[in-house]
Amino acid sequence: MEKVLEVYKRPYDPNYPMVCMDESPKQLIKETRVRVPMSKGRTVRIDYEYKREGVRNIFMASEPMKGQRIVQLTQRKTKEDWARFVKGIAEAYPKAKRITLVMDQLDTHKAGSLYDTYSPEEAKALWDRFEFINTPKHGSWLNMAEIELSVLNRQCLNRRIGDPDEMAKEVAAWVKIRNQQTCRIEWRFETKDARIKLKKLYPTIIT
Repeated sequence: MEKVLEVYKRPYDPNYPMVCMDESPKQLIKETRVRVPMSKGRTVRIDYEYKREGVRNIFMASEPMKGQRIVQLTQRKTKEDWARFVKGIAEAYPKAKRITLVMDQLDTHKAGSLYDTYSPEEAKALWDRFEFINTPKHGSWLNMAEIELSVLNRQCLNRRIGDPDEMAKEVAAWVKIRNQQTCRIEWRFETKDARIKLKKLYPTIIT
């Protein structure tokens, strides 16, 4: 936990960008009946029935200090999907000397995923482009990408969407606007706060 918090205190450096990555499933839900549109004195009426159309996985990479993010929707969240998303992050920072990537400890978030997807030479070169920082188990709330996923769900995916192409289009529009607005995250929880509020996690030394 303290390692993650120390990373968040680093000053902004375009040569060493700090990016937070997370992923989350989103269910595709299709309307089964036509909505009754809004009319004078009445709000729009939506039938409670719906049809499940599968799930899409949302990969989120957020650079909180610069206010930029990368989002990709995939059918699954396999190790190959993660490896390709990591490559996409690297390609988004071609001039960076090294990218600090904060992420959780999901079993696909490993070097082996890169080697299973790319040649050994490409996998090693890609792995060396990153400094990987893992959030502790049961501590995913330390990942700022979770905040971005929450905003995405509230502002863009807070309604029924049954078509994967429509969902991808809506998400792309949200990303474009939010990046243009350079929406940043101001992280205020620091190590000193952790040692006070989470005192039970620290050992007690009896002298």
